[in-house]
Amino acid sequence: MKTRVILSIIFTLIAADITAQNSQVLYFMDLPQNHLVNPAFRPSNRIYVGLPGITGIDATVRNNIFSFSDFLPEGREINEATIPFLNSDFDTQGFLSGLKEKNYFEPDGMVQLLGLGFSPQIDNDLYVFLDINDHVSGGMVLPRDFFRLVFEGNQNLAGQTFDLSATRMNAMYYREIGIGASKNITPRLRFGAKARVLFGMAAANLRNYGLNLIVNEDYTNSLEANMALNISGPVNVVTDERGRIEDVDIDDERFNDGREIAKFLTNTRNAGFGLDLGAEFVATERLTLSASITDVGFIKWTSDLSNLETTDTIMLSGLDIQDVYNGTATFDDVTGSLIDSLKNSFVAINDPTRFTTKLPVGFTVGGKFDLNEKFSVGLLSYTQISDQQIKEAVTLSGNMNLGNTLTATLAYTACNHTYDNLGLGIGVRASVFQFYFLCDRVPLNWKRTGGSGEEIFLPAGWNTLHARLGMNLVFGNRGNDNY
Repeated sequence: MKTRVILSIIFTLIAADITAQNSQVLYFMDLPQNHLVNPAFRPSNRIYVGLPGITGIDATVRNNIFSFSDFLPEGREINEATIPFLNSDFDTQGFLSGLKEKNYFEPDGMVQLLGLGFSPQIDNDLYVFLDINDHVSGGMVLPRDFFRLVFEGNQNLAGQTFDLSATRMNAMYYREIGIGASKNITPRLRFGAKARVLFGMAAANLRNYGLNLIVNEDYTNSLEANMALNISGPVNVVTDERGRIEDVDIDDERFNDGREIAKFLTNTRNAGFGLDLGAEFVATERLTLSASITDVGFIKWTSDLSNLETTDTIMLSGLDIQDVYNGTATFDDVTGSLIDSLKNSFVAINDPTRFTTKLPVGFTVGGKFDLNEKFSVGLLSYTQISDQQIKEAVTLSGNMNLGNTLTATLAYTACNHTYDNLGLGIGVRASVFQFYFLCDRVPLNWKRTGGSGEEIFLPAGWNTLHARLGMNLVFGNRGNDNY
């Protein structure tokens, strides 16, 4: 299967730096936001207030397929003619050898609309917090054979059948209203929990029940597909008299009226529930252990539904990137023919049914050793289960917390099959204003790209990004004597 839609999504999301909640750097910092990664944590300030769009903007891209260097030609203008993988000198075998059996691309985004946290005067041990956050998340999983079909060419693969049933895709936009609290159960053990009510705005979910591609002897392709695409959102599905898809586009009329926009943004019909749990244990005077499970939840989609399905054997032209390399076809030819074939194979269901999506669950286990009152070292393991895949990241960090004024972390993370990930986080308080910025992977290798006179420096081997920045209003200082 060779699809312009998939590649276009990849390119767009890489360029957009769409954004997620987990952060290895944030975990040991003295910031109000650290309850997002472990609800047992509380900051040293007694009260914090988060303002819409100012307190938290969070961005994540996880990807083990491409890096920036696959799209950015060194020292040349960026256009279709200079993108490395679209040119015959691209090292296709080197690229394919670096792929896994299952390859993923996962952008995630969060904007904090409101935040509040406080320790009441009557119980200094209790910490209560409230969050309203908007999330945009997406993901795709593509088997290695997908890329072999794209890059090796049908002439080299004639007569073979490829199982693409591991292909997965999903995207959703939802809002969470979460309220939680943490408190000491014993003098050494602290427990926290956060309940989250979820409201879905829009979603697309591809269910793959079977997908096989046969490369025929005449170099055409036969795609045996058993798939369903569930959509909830303001879209128009245009069909012919047989119910086959002619077009799917955004319902623009829904966004021409302020009331309709407000109705979309305040939709509560797609409801769900989520739960975060966390614990922190003071093992010794210097050693603190912690663990959390986050994003356990689901959303049931019941409004603006469209169900599309196909059980056809789809005939494809057999065009691939090799045809682009030898000049017998353009990239638009390769992808355009596929889009038309796939689009015409799907049938719209007259009576669409509800569907459910799950959040990607995260498990975190950490330990922090205090060198003195201001400096500590931390070790952290984070595991995420998403789209039937398990991703693991391990972080070693050095942390500095100077009272309620300055918090900083320098971290090294092994994740995403890369081992050169240095992260940095810093938070500074000036009066009631606390400014913070953190990046879980600071790119170390940069290269010059762009045309003459318009050259810019961009990271070269960057395939994972997590960044967070914002400003909190903070009041009071409990001090660092948490227990």
